[in-house]
Amino acid sequence: MTAETVVCVGAVVRRGDSVLLVRQSAGHSLAGQWTVPWGRLEDGESPLAAALREVEEEGGVRAAVDGLLGIQELPEPWLGWIALVYLCSHAGGEPEPRDRETDAARYCTLAELGALREPVEPWSNWLVRRVLAGRFTLTAADASNPLTGRGSFL
Repeated sequence: MTAETVVCVGAVVRRGDSVLLVRQSAGHSLAGQWTVPWGRLEDGESPLAAALREVEEEGGVRAAVDGLLGIQELPEPWLGWIALVYLCSHAGGEPEPRDRETDAARYCTLAELGALREPVEPWSNWLVRRVLAGRFTLTAADASNPLTGRGSFL
């Protein structure tokens, strides 16, 4: 088990009947694979803010969080790491990588996902296919929650 607990975030960003994917750059552990935008929280950063930052840095678009898709515990070699995964809507911009972690970004429909020449990371592939097929449960924000922070999904 890892000596620290690490919180990551992932974002499935929808635009119409497509989802944003980014291709991981050379040197990354997932180099050459398409994934959803994701990454680690920075010190003092909220998970929701981190998800929106990762979308903009890795995919070049702005997004709005629609709700929480779920929590994923990561397997070896990342035992002790967890990821909060958000469903988002496209809010502006066109896909383009804006940091060194990704070298391409694009929206893909289900048909385009199946036609990609490069590999799609298995978990991202599974997740995107579920979202595009409407097979997910979303936990949305509840305005009656007395703790009305932006990241309250109960």
